[in-house]
Amino acid sequence: MQWTVNFDIPDFQPKIDHHSQLYAIGSCFSTMIGDRLSDRKFDIVNNPFGTLFNPLSISQVLEDALLEMPVNTDMVLVRDSLYLHFGMHSDISAYSKDSLERLIHKKQHLTKTQLEQASHLLITFGTAWVYEYGEANQLVANCHKQPAGLFEKRLLNLDEIHKTYIGFFNLLREFNPNIQVILTVSPVRHLKDGIMENQVSKSILRLACHDISESFDFVHYFPSYEIMMDELRDYRFYKSDKTHPTDEAEAYIWERFKQAWIAPAAFPMIQEIEQIRRELAHRPFNPESPSHLKFLENLNKKLERLSQFFDFSKEMDQLRKQVDFRK
Repeated sequence: MQWTVNFDIPDFQPKIDHHSQLYAIGSCFSTMIGDRLSDRKFDIVNNPFGTLFNPLSISQVLEDALLEMPVNTDMVLVRDSLYLHFGMHSDISAYSKDSLERLIHKKQHLTKTQLEQASHLLITFGTAWVYEYGEANQLVANCHKQPAGLFEKRLLNLDEIHKTYIGFFNLLREFNPNIQVILTVSPVRHLKDGIMENQVSKSILRLACHDISESFDFVHYFPSYEIMMDELRDYRFYKSDKTHPTDEAEAYIWERFKQAWIAPAAFPMIQEIEQIRRELAHRPFNPESPSHLKFLENLNKKLERLSQFFDFSKEMDQLRKQVDFRK
């Protein structure tokens, strides 16, 4: 008896390997995939402006970075003695306005540098519901817990998302003619908007991804939302908030992404790196036993060997702390 519906995902080209340069932006799904790629030593810049949910805010920060636009100081606010920007997540904060501007410029420079040479750009749309701020109706990426009366909430329409990304991707290709784009819709449900409202939002985002990917041969759609809705169609794959996928669900979607997008030649190295991560997390019954000392010695040799190819400085520091703790 079959309890779920499985479906085929296209075999995308060109594949991602350890020579690829990657950039991920958007909702927390982009962060999750980006973290898994980074942990496996892929070259990736992962959500440098923090989690961004709506398509227009995502395109805005990318476009501003490519064009080296000045920071829009009209969107700067102060909350709990921290300076924030309405166009970015609260992770982007500073103790002064000047420091915030410098931080944003640093993120913009990092973004432009990576996008100009990136092989793949991963964008995840989270919601089509947006908030507009002030008399100029400036669209915000994050309300930063400001009073609701400062904002007007509305639903993006399909045409404005499509037109925005037609313009942005044409601009992007001027800077990087060879980049490939992976679009996806976040499997995270925005239940605070309401069940029906979330469905409308996700439908708009899915149609937008379809129209955009049909408009460019270098834009591809990865069905993370469909995997969650059909292959993992059960509440046991959601955390207790019934909104976010469980670790098990994220691991499953990652495996589907890996099979669709990552070059099979990279799999052995991925497996070896994953094994190292498991070994680093191992907690011995007796840290002083000869067998564990041998285990640490072998692990150190692995790290030294692979350090010729990848940066394992954090892992070596973690191993060193284990050895120091024994002493």
